[in-house]
Formats: sequence, structure tokens, C-alpha cells
Amino acid sequence: MGLNSYSQIDTTRKPVDTTRKPIDTTRNPIDTTQTRTVTDTTQAAIVDTTRSIASDTLSSLRVDKGISESFPAKEGRQQVYRLKPGIDIPLVVAGTAWSLYGFSQIYNKPSSTEAHINSLKISDLNGFDRWAADVFDEKAEKISDIPFYAAMPLPLIMLFDKKIGKDGWKYLFLYWETMAVNGIFYTGTPYIIDRYRPLAYNPKVPMYERTSGNAKNSFFAGHVGLVASSTFFMAKVYSDYHPDSKFRWVFWTGASAATLFTAYLRHAGAKHFPSDIVVGTAVGTLVGILVPHFHKNPVFKNKNLSVRPFTGRSHGLHVVYKL
Repeated sequence: MGLNSYSQIDTTRKPVDTTRKPIDTTRNPIDTTQTRTVTDTTQAAIVDTTRSIASDTLSSLRVDKGISESFPAKEGRQQVYRLKPGIDIPLVVAGTAWSLYGFSQIYNKPSSTEAHINSLKISDLNGFDRWAADVFDEKAEKISDIPFYAAMPLPLIMLFDKKIGKDGWKYLFLYWETMAVNGIFYTGTPYIIDRYRPLAYNPKVPMYERTSGNAKNSFFAGHVGLVASSTFFMAKVYSDYHPDSKFRWVFWTGASAATLFTAYLRHAGAKHFPSDIVVGTAVGTLVGILVPHFHKNPVFKNKNLSVRPFTGRSHGLHVVYKL
């Protein structure tokens, strides 16, 4: 009996050993939970990093006030204007050379005879210009040279602007190019076309002025064109460097006033017919605006477009377009 009892006891231990297996099996979910915890931690770190980058981006956007401030004209950053030496240098050289040659030709035209001047008839003029042949103010004729000569060095004052001054040599080159292009038109048209000034038709004007070779340079109004090129160039450049400035209207208004004042003086002094003045104003204004415009950095063509670099945990560009 004793042996049989021990034999039963030994037999009952087997299920005990068997029940241990589920215990070992239940450990796998525990390990899975730990893995999930590590994964959640990693995801949290990624989220924190993303939030940090987004924070850097928003901080940069808060101080973004437009293209001119995003890319100030400093070395290593985008410039407001971009030159193309392969095009600009030949154009400036050719324009300057032609202008110098053209001036020497148009101001040395042969004089007209008194008989030919006396044969000129106001009735032969077109209706738009005819009325100007009777106008002559000697004082206005003399004063009209003042804005002409004053306008040539006037853009130099823009170099005192901090932003423009940092691009001083580029600004001066653009102005030189503006004058060279304007000079091509200024000297080219009277070089080809001989049109008598209004004073040639007016008997109140001294005969020596009426017969002068310079009396054939009526088309187009070069003084008006030069003043317009100079002053509108200033207005355009200032607006490009300061697109959000409240003083831009001062430059545009000043350019318009200077051009119109010169136009009036040249008309009153019997130097040009109205059609000459209209063409001169249009050519000068377009040259003064378009020369810097064609050199404008593409990034700066729209003031509503803002491009700003950012750095920190990541690097890139913020591009914002204001609707």
C-alpha cells in the first residue's frame, strides 16, 4: 500500500508541470507592450522635432515684411537687380559711342538760308502742332536748359540711401545704361530727321536763331526725354528697393512734375511742337522705367511674393504669396 501511495503521488505531479507552459506563453504580450512603448517614444520624438521645425518656420514668417527686407542687398544674398555683362557692357559702350557721335552731328548741321526760312508756311503744319508756331518766350527758352543739366547728376543723390548705396556701382552702371539708351533715341531721330523748330516759323525770333542748323532738331524733344529718363529712373529704382515705402509717391510725382515743367518750357521757348514733346516724354519715361525693370531679379518682380531662407534644425526657403 505504501508503494502504491507514492506511485499516486508521483503521478499527480505531472499536471503541475504541464500548467507552467501557459505561464511562459503569457510573457509574449508583456514584451509586445514594451515594444509599443519604445515605438510610441520614438514617434513622440519625431513629433517634437516636427513641431520644432514648424515653430522655426512660423517665427521666420512673423518677421517677413516682403522681398526687399527678406533679401537685403548684401553680399551672399539675392540682389534687387541682376546685370548681364555679355549684353549690358556692349550696349552701354555702343550707346555711349553713338551718343557722342550723334551729338557732334546734330549740333553741327549746316545753316539754312534766310530765303528758305522765309518760305516756311505755318499752314503747312499739321493741325495738332500749328498753333505752337506763334508761341515764343525768350526767358522760357533760356530757363529750359536748367532742368536739363540739373537732371543729369540728380540720380547721384540716391547713393545716400542705405539700401541703394550698398549696390552703388550696380546702380551707377544702370543709370549709365539708361542714359546710353536714351542717347541713342535722343541723337538718332534728329540725325535722320530734319524738322524745323517752331521758332523757325516765328518772325518774332531773331533770324540767326531761325537759320541755325540747330533749328532743324525739333523732333523729338530731347531735353524733355532726358529729364524724364533721369527722374523716372530714380522713382523706379527707389520703388524697387522700397516697395512698401509710403514715400514712393514723392518720387513719382516729382518725376512727373519735372518732366511736365521741362515740357512747358521747351514749348514756351518755341523749341518743340506738341507732338515732339509727346514723343520725347513717352520715350524718356519708358527708358527710365524699363531699363531697371528689365534688370530686376525675377524673385523681386512681384511685391506680393516673399522668399526667405530659414535655418536651424533644418534648412530651406519660405515662399509666401499674398493674395
